[in-house]
Amino acid sequence: MTLPSVLLAAALASLIGALPPGNFRNRFLALSSVLAVYWLQPSSPIRTLELWLPAATLALTAAVWAVTCKGQHPLSRDDSQPDLAAGRSRRSLAGGLLAALLLAGLVILKTPDLAVIASRALRTLANQPAALAETFDIRWLGFSYLAFRLLHILRDAASGRLPAVSLRDFVVYALFPPALAAGPIDRLGRFAGDLNEPHAHPVKRVEALSRLVSGLVKKFVLADSLALISLSPANAAQVDGPWLWLLVYAYAFRIFFDFAGYTDIAIGLGMLLGIRLPENFNRPYLKPNLTAFWNAWHITLAEWFRSYFFNPLTRLLRRRNSPAWLAILAGQVSTMVLIGLWHGVSWNYLLWGAWHRVGLFVHNRWSSVVRVRYDGWQPAGWVKPAFHAAGVLATFHFVLLGWVWFALPEPVQSGLVLGNLLGARP
Repeated sequence: MTLPSVLLAAALASLIGALPPGNFRNRFLALSSVLAVYWLQPSSPIRTLELWLPAATLALTAAVWAVTCKGQHPLSRDDSQPDLAAGRSRRSLAGGLLAALLLAGLVILKTPDLAVIASRALRTLANQPAALAETFDIRWLGFSYLAFRLLHILRDAASGRLPAVSLRDFVVYALFPPALAAGPIDRLGRFAGDLNEPHAHPVKRVEALSRLVSGLVKKFVLADSLALISLSPANAAQVDGPWLWLLVYAYAFRIFFDFAGYTDIAIGLGMLLGIRLPENFNRPYLKPNLTAFWNAWHITLAEWFRSYFFNPLTRLLRRRNSPAWLAILAGQVSTMVLIGLWHGVSWNYLLWGAWHRVGLFVHNRWSSVVRVRYDGWQPAGWVKPAFHAAGVLATFHFVLLGWVWFALPEPVQSGLVLGNLLGARP
């Protein structure tokens, strides 16, 4: 979102939030959510794609609602009667196909080569030169976050944990404009509770505007200013020594202020509408270990992977009598790989995920040893704060060095930069 679009969204949110609570406001909010999908959709060099992608967003949203939320837990009904069993089977099949479609969309959009192939196909259909296809021709507004919201719905419906909601409320949840483009990833049950219990989180304009201003400063002042001196492929080979450290420090704080700024903007806009969106960042750079960092960085994404991938996988491995350490290792490795690839299917994101999965496993094993050997130890008054400070510094710099993999698309360049930072100049 641009600064003018944020300010316009704030004005519209204030008007909608001022409407009397009830069905009329919710209908107006649903209509606004649909219109926002078209308004915020980025333009594309592919003819009419900026109209078809929002239409596809609406179609996917309606299809997932029809499969999962039309009635009370349709994917988990009693199947003792033949007609109900057949209906449940059809809905399960439809849910599986929708999940596969969402995952396929993520893979195509996140994989540069596949994105180019898709662009060529769409250009051909639009009677445009396929040779001009590029990776970012298909810019689908908020698809990464929309896909994870809808996958959450499909999974919870299959488990019988999904509340029944109307299509109107489901559209507001899936397409809620403040969180559509950059999260956070909310849960339907919590969101629907706010939407239908407007007095649970009454509009507090001063608090909402304060949060909104905080986000604007983080994103458009701090992050955009730090971008001028942050690590990038263009400047990585031009400096070394202390100056290179400065670029990496700038990148670390730039990416934090960028993500956290968008979250503050989304939460502030949501508060103007009477919806309390979940927090996504909780002072992550001040955490004393890597596990605590991932409990405070992009919280809703980490919770999504923990709930729908890490926990089910580790439980499955434990039921098959895998050692605890092996189940944790397999869960952390695969989870961090997927989190890395969620940002993009490329070697730099894969290696960034690998960097963190190694760090998480080492911390997990170290914590287990320390708990056994030093159980009941009462350190002196100054020792505990000193250990905490050392943990914060060590964790921050581990994360800091990991950002090198994230910032630079070429692994060879990332390796050279890391070597330079650590004193191993070529």
